[in-house]
Amino acid sequence: MRASLRVGVSTGPVAVVLATVVLSGCGPRDHSAQEPAADTIRVMAYNIHHGEGMDSVLDLGRIADLIVEADPDLIAIQEVDSVVDRTGDVDQAKELARLTGMEARFGSFMPYQGGAYGMAVLSRLPVVGSKNLRLPDGDEPRTALAVEAELPRTGLRLRFVGIHLYRTEGERLAQAISLEEQLGDERIPTVLAGDFNSRPGSAVMEHLARGWTLVEKGEDSFTFPSYAPDHEIDFFVLRPAQSFEILEQRVLDEPVASDHRPLLMDLVVRGTASPQTPDAP
Repeated sequence: MRASLRVGVSTGPVAVVLATVVLSGCGPRDHSAQEPAADTIRVMAYNIHHGEGMDSVLDLGRIADLIVEADPDLIAIQEVDSVVDRTGDVDQAKELARLTGMEARFGSFMPYQGGAYGMAVLSRLPVVGSKNLRLPDGDEPRTALAVEAELPRTGLRLRFVGIHLYRTEGERLAQAISLEEQLGDERIPTVLAGDFNSRPGSAVMEHLARGWTLVEKGEDSFTFPSYAPDHEIDFFVLRPAQSFEILEQRVLDEPVASDHRPLLMDLVVRGTASPQTPDAP
């Protein structure tokens, strides 16, 4: 990770911070000490504002550079264009996959300017299925992109779900409830990641806290706007609690590339249940 990136490290009750972490960056990960029935992975969430930075420059390359340096196994990306006029008719999910060497899945919210607007998930892990889950419409149509990835050491299946709830609190709550209903089986190790457009203590986050673990960020918790952050609206949310051990979560202090700051988390995944392969979107 770039030495210039400053990080906030979780100190809340649901997180255990590794004493060996170097705060100026993320070095190589040692999997040798993990139990045979567990995998250690790194996940990321980033609203990229269709690649347009706070300097009004459209630059997917710097987004890709940040992802490569952060070295996630899975990343949920919000505000992604696919062959849209405003971003030069580029398939952004496909281009980010090319630049990072990862596999991409795109979930369309709606047609937009000759193409589509939505979200993406990039993965270094084998993707065995994905589904674009339609949520109740708000001011704009919304989906959640659920990807099923196979973990490298145990062969367990992890369900990783990209989130971008919108717009009013009532609309976001309806979307969260619908998503829970569509995900079904609560025993499947599942990570919700992305832009919830909701603050801690809001109706949406209080509802999710009844059945999910909301991963606390510690002192450096604000994720929006990137240049002068004063809102915490991007999250990782997990269930079931016994399937995960949170090693570290941090907010990357990148003020220019997008209007949101990205999140990064290292975690151990344990479990015995494997979900059914979801249908392709």
